[in-house]
Amino acid sequence: MILASDTVNGATIDPREAAHFGTMAKDWWDPKGSSAPLHKLNPPRLRYIREQVDAHWGDGSTFTPLEGKTALDVGCGAGLLCEPLARLGAEVTGIDAAPENIAVAEIHAAQSGLAIDYRAGGVEGLVGQFDLVTSLEVIEHVSDPAGFVRGLARTLAEGGLLILSTPNRTPLSRLAMITVAEGAGVIPKGTHDWNKFLTPEELTALLKDAGLRVTDTRGLSFSPATGFTLSDSTSLDYFLTAVKA
Repeated sequence: MILASDTVNGATIDPREAAHFGTMAKDWWDPKGSSAPLHKLNPPRLRYIREQVDAHWGDGSTFTPLEGKTALDVGCGAGLLCEPLARLGAEVTGIDAAPENIAVAEIHAAQSGLAIDYRAGGVEGLVGQFDLVTSLEVIEHVSDPAGFVRGLARTLAEGGLLILSTPNRTPLSRLAMITVAEGAGVIPKGTHDWNKFLTPEELTALLKDAGLRVTDTRGLSFSPATGFTLSDSTSLDYFLTAVKA
């Protein structure tokens, strides 16, 4: 049974963003619902994470490369990434600004037989450090990106790995994510603010200021034929991996 966790407060949480994603909670695990794009994103996300984990800790021969390690997913939604991380062997904590998402995440984890520690709130109030910290498609929704990155850096253990993903601020991302995706109802309107997207250079600078060093940058592309795939192009969306400098 998953027990409700203590609520923590985070200064970088944007209440409007939290409310927006909280309204999507009931559909989070529906692959055909409002979170359908996230379900399609998960395979390349997990592929990238597995590549970085294997490269960092040096064991690609096991089904549970995170065995004995702790993982934190910041902005976890209803647990779409937390559950695979638990199956990879990690002791997982997931935090999200929307309590509605946490409630759904706890129920789904219990039904799946997974012991995941879910908490409602922000990274600033979290106590402890983790071997793996992930925050995917989240930083573009916070009120203070620099403060958010500092919070992530504080939770990263020595020798740990931080993995972020976010849309790039380019004409392509505006066209694909807002004009097309939101305009056609593929994702709910108001999900993105293009002006809050960060370029890889901007995010790298924030990580450096927080005492982290970027070790890998990879693009995430989309086409109707192949869906989302890892790519050399960062013009739509991208991943960054960082370690303590």
